Amino acid sequence: MKIRVLGAGCKNCAQLEQNVFNAAAELGIDADIQKIEDVAEIMKYGVMSTPALVINGKVVAAGRVLNTEEIKRLLTKQ
Repeated sequence: MKIRVLGAGCKNCAQLEQNVFNAAAELGIDADIQKIEDVAEIMKYGVMSTPALVINGKVVAAGRVLNTEEIKRLLTKQ
């Protein structure tokens, strides 16, 4: 599973990244998790508001920090 956290490095972006790591760990998922801060790369996903979460190439959330439980629900749907 490929998970990308999109954001320019703000506090909310860092919190979303931490929540993603926590959710994956709690579920025992071995995921390829990366944080993308490059604006040009973020724009390739069509995201206009960060932080954003991308799972397996699909933007599943943008413009808000998902909590760990919300992320776990998204990960179990994949």
